[in-house]
Amino acid sequence: MADLFIIGGGINGCGIARDAAGRGVSVILAEQGDLAQATSSSSTKLFHGGLRYLEYFEFRLVREALEERETLLAAMPHISWPMRFVLPWHSDMRFDNDTPTSRLLGLVMPWMKGRRPAWLIRLGLFLYDTLGGRKILPATRTLDLRTDPAGKPLQPKFRHAYEYSDCWIEDARLVVLNARDAQARGARIMVQTRVISATRTGDHWQVVTNGPDGPATHHARALVNAGGPWVGDIIRNVARINSTEGVRLVRGSHIVTRKLYDHDRCYFFQGTDGRIIFAIPYEQDFTLIGTTDQDHQGAPKEAVCTDEERDYLLAFASKYFAKPVTRDDVVWTYSGVRPLYNDGAKSATAATRDYVLSLDQTGGAPLLNVFGGKITTYRRLAESALEKLKPFFPGLQGKWTAHQPLPGGNFPVDGVADLTACLKSVHPYLSDYHAARLIRAYGTEAATMLGDARSLADLGRDFGATLTEAELRWLMTHEYARCAADVVWRRSKLGLRLTPLQIAAIDDHMTTRLTATPAAE
Repeated sequence: MADLFIIGGGINGCGIARDAAGRGVSVILAEQGDLAQATSSSSTKLFHGGLRYLEYFEFRLVREALEERETLLAAMPHISWPMRFVLPWHSDMRFDNDTPTSRLLGLVMPWMKGRRPAWLIRLGLFLYDTLGGRKILPATRTLDLRTDPAGKPLQPKFRHAYEYSDCWIEDARLVVLNARDAQARGARIMVQTRVISATRTGDHWQVVTNGPDGPATHHARALVNAGGPWVGDIIRNVARINSTEGVRLVRGSHIVTRKLYDHDRCYFFQGTDGRIIFAIPYEQDFTLIGTTDQDHQGAPKEAVCTDEERDYLLAFASKYFAKPVTRDDVVWTYSGVRPLYNDGAKSATAATRDYVLSLDQTGGAPLLNVFGGKITTYRRLAESALEKLKPFFPGLQGKWTAHQPLPGGNFPVDGVADLTACLKSVHPYLSDYHAARLIRAYGTEAATMLGDARSLADLGRDFGATLTEAELRWLMTHEYARCAADVVWRRSKLGLRLTPLQIAAIDDHMTTRLTATPAAE
């Protein structure tokens, strides 16, 4: 019998699995598809405090997220790195009047009529710099867009801006590396395994799954429902429990365009509807723009970026960029559903991004339901989940994840360039792009993957865009990849560079390999 059974292979499920396994808890995790297949691979790819949440006075959530940025950055410097964000401002800008800050400003300064004075934005950025005890990331500074290169892509009316810090994160790789570390510490990770039912039987749970090897029954002392957008369905239809708690499904859509500017900084654009969007350098040759906030109806897996959302993002960005961004610039879109705790907020934008952990002990064995959460605070959420479960596991070991690197992340925060140069010195046949991509994906494990290869030919078949047979074998053996989409749209974004025929060839190769020798769980 296991101690803990976790339903859901997104960031919350895998984060809890890693934390629990490291404390000596025996863990089984089941994911119905691929790890990070839904919400956790559809984010804006940021570790950030959530600057706009200050407008809603969510100071605890922002502080926790800001504290986590640098903790996480130090643990995974290969898949996370600092970025600078440029927030343009001018005196004629108008903003949504329905946030707590807007209402307060309207009460004490009614003549502002929807404006955000520069001092208010600077105050918010001062709080952003100080709430989390920043040590690694540089502070906010003021820019003159008439002379700074960040002003060149923007409309000339934007003369002033503020530049602040946040961090990039390869979201789907974050999930996979948490799962790998959990497995290394004793957890059992099962992908393509659907949980059919979960039934309390005395003092434990009986969980029935259906996976690649057929139906199976598992027993566990406690159950964690980290189903993300499916958390409500799991409560009602898998655990068959009546509950008034639920999620608000909010769709966040993004567009990827051809590269819109040459520098390496991001933009934070504010809209008159209370929304903000980011424009971020992406995969060297592209720009990522997002996100939307729309209440989502229907199945989570049906979430797509609608034409209306695409056009909304294009129009929003075009209010800032000197050259309008058009449909012809778009090369890819993606959309995910955020499972926010249903707090009754009037709009999707106003719904809380905080997480809620609900413990159900009705009838015996505990069930912990995970609602909401942000990718930035996943580690703290996992710690809170284990704190909730602590009474059921006497002798549970203490917190440990804050200073432990993820696989491949055991090198300094500023060590990427040195690690890349070292890889190229040992494997000189790699192009600069290829070496940099491998380090950014695998960190110190890139050398292990390449082994004693002395040429590209030694890495086996070339599938295009620097994806080789050796890397594909690594992804299947060590990272739970089962099909081409797992590889080219989640563990990497090489789908932006590969043709449909090349992706089909990857699928065929993986199917053949799985049939001949099933990949390790």
